[in-house]
Amino acid sequence: MSQDTTVKQGEEGSAPLTLPPDPSRRFWIGATCAVGGVAGAAVALPFVGSFAPSEKAKAAGAAVEVDISDLRPGELRTVEWRGKPVWVIRRTPEQIAALPALNSQLADPNSERPGITPEYARNDWRSRKPEIWVGVAICTHLGCSPTPKFTPGAQPSLPADWEGGSLCPCHGSNFDMAGRVYKNKPAPDNLEVPPYQYVTDSRILIGVDENNPA
Repeated sequence: MSQDTTVKQGEEGSAPLTLPPDPSRRFWIGATCAVGGVAGAAVALPFVGSFAPSEKAKAAGAAVEVDISDLRPGELRTVEWRGKPVWVIRRTPEQIAALPALNSQLADPNSERPGITPEYARNDWRSRKPEIWVGVAICTHLGCSPTPKFTPGAQPSLPADWEGGSLCPCHGSNFDMAGRVYKNKPAPDNLEVPPYQYVTDSRILIGVDENNPA
């Protein structure tokens, strides 16, 4: 039969004998509870640590590689980088040829406003290569996502000589096929070009460039 520190068994069959109150015992019980409370606080620390960013959250800021080998002319692919939608568009020869002719209709045709366009994308096609455009699909007005409108010609809320691009459905800002905003529209700037570079002719790494190493 097991023994208990608070009850001392007598002879077999006899009633248990109860020890008189011991002040020192009360002290040790209190001390034990205090130590237990400290231990409980220490144990709680790892749980607080669990509120640190998850691996998925950390990965949200990592570079994103995109395979464009099967992206055909006139097609768009959307990927996520840092929680933002990024468009990768393979422009047709006609869309590329139309870009310089639109300069007079655009608010910032040469992409000179700071913080929006990397140096390597400050050209007529606003990209590293004429056929591929990479841009953040968030309107610079109030953060809506534009709608692709690649088909040329007159359409509702678009210029009569529309050459293709995108339309912000929230407040009507128009962007050309290089993400440049038209004049007199709510959006103050062109669509952002994120840092990116080519890994191969058919693979792009978004989030990394000369000024933003991996």
